[in-house]
Amino acid sequence: MKLLNAVLGATALAALSLFSAQAGAQTYPERQITMVVPFAAGGPTDTVARLVAESMSKDLGQQIVVENVGGAGGTLGAGRVAAAEADGYTVLLHHIGMATSATLYRKLAYDTLNAFDYVGLVTDVPMTVVARKDMEATDLKGLVEYAKANADKVTVANAGIGAASHLCGMLFMSAIETPLVTVPYKGTGPAMTDLLGGQVDIMCDQTTNTTKQIQGGTIKAYAVTSPERLDIFKDLPTVKEAGYESMTVGIWHGIYTPKGTPAEINDRLSKSLQLALKDENVSKRFAELGTKPSPDADATPAALKAKLETEIARWKPIIEAAGQYAD
Repeated sequence: MKLLNAVLGATALAALSLFSAQAGAQTYPERQITMVVPFAAGGPTDTVARLVAESMSKDLGQQIVVENVGGAGGTLGAGRVAAAEADGYTVLLHHIGMATSATLYRKLAYDTLNAFDYVGLVTDVPMTVVARKDMEATDLKGLVEYAKANADKVTVANAGIGAASHLCGMLFMSAIETPLVTVPYKGTGPAMTDLLGGQVDIMCDQTTNTTKQIQGGTIKAYAVTSPERLDIFKDLPTVKEAGYESMTVGIWHGIYTPKGTPAEINDRLSKSLQLALKDENVSKRFAELGTKPSPDADATPAALKAKLETEIARWKPIIEAAGQYAD
């Protein structure tokens, strides 16, 4: 009898928990949501997050507050969300570093593929290959020739291990089959400042960070890493046109929730994301930054999950070949 009562009690408790979870999902959201951005405020990913969060807040009827939890190439912020309660009130907006960190960091506090649920892809930001204003080369082919001839002294700036600029820099060196002198900084701002001042030679970074400088003529642009030319840089060739198709890459961004978040909540967030990406202000600001909102087909849990799996497989051999690890 005691055993039967225990079983019945456990069954009732499980049913009550399931009912509570379902009820919570149906009324979600009832309070403020925190969107963790694992990088510093003012950076490219932060800019994307704040635009999307503002629009999603209107649809959800609750404010989404962006919280910057930087450090360790984005893994500190991701780890915080992985450990958060799976109730939909803590979400993560991360870029391509979500995939590369799985190899860059040989000891992570979480299992990248099994610690999160998925909401959807936000945008895929193109990269630009740029250099100091007085760089002698006039096109990408010339830049590559210069880099190869001066490999022991040509410097490639990045915003730190795991940053988009670091990944693109590795891809550049892999494509030209030449190791160069990498110079890591503590953030995008300091790296760009030294490029503007001519203290470093080359940088490969998101259009969200380089557009104003390119348009202002304070740095020299050589190519975009998108499959096609960009509307804001119609005269700038793609890396494929320049003969380096393997450098075609975008810094994609996605929204995640802690593993175990009810599917109804992830779907609600996904629908809200899709609406936000149709917001005229979001589209306009994205266009000014050289990127576009993800289509509905990509702003889904299934699409983001597939993207993450594919990108982990793509970057693993590149990182291992470079031998550049964060730990």
